[in-house]
Amino acid sequence: MVSSLTSASPLLWRHDQADAERGLAMPTDRKAGVYLETTIISYLAARPSRDKIVMAHQRITANWWRDRRAAFRLLASSLVWAEAERGDAEGAARRLRFLREVKRLELNDASRRLAGRFVARGVIPAHAAADGLHIAAAAIHGLEFLMTWNCAHINNALMVGRIRTVCESAGFRCPVICTPEELMGA
Repeated sequence: MVSSLTSASPLLWRHDQADAERGLAMPTDRKAGVYLETTIISYLAARPSRDKIVMAHQRITANWWRDRRAAFRLLASSLVWAEAERGDAEGAARRLRFLREVKRLELNDASRRLAGRFVARGVIPAHAAADGLHIAAAAIHGLEFLMTWNCAHINNALMVGRIRTVCESAGFRCPVICTPEELMGA
């Protein structure tokens, strides 16, 4: 059986008996974990875009960061740090400043195996294998949400069901894949 959110609060995670037997029980007052994929950090740190859609995404991301981040545990894999360090030094420094508030998750063999399954099953194209690592890291670490603006290979309505199937067939719960706008709360 898969863990579920409690009805009392959308931010509190409740593990069921099967999770407890596997040693995954955690207190019910623990904040839900959000894996921040690199696009989130990039949008926070970037100069305002001239593209109106990207600019709107940047504003939504900044509003979520300002108003909602304290309601969650913020996590990202070492891959996010590596991607954030790329590019010009000034931009990298801005991205790394945002990552100071984020707990770093190391990628492990289980993450790499699950990411490989996404590629092997044609869910994630080989040229975007790093996107599979982001999903795998969030699933392996049991995070409730994966936040991204990557709608090509991660938050894509045509792919989310297939991503979930691969996660579950490997014995992991798929995180809810969403944008900051979808996790703004009421």
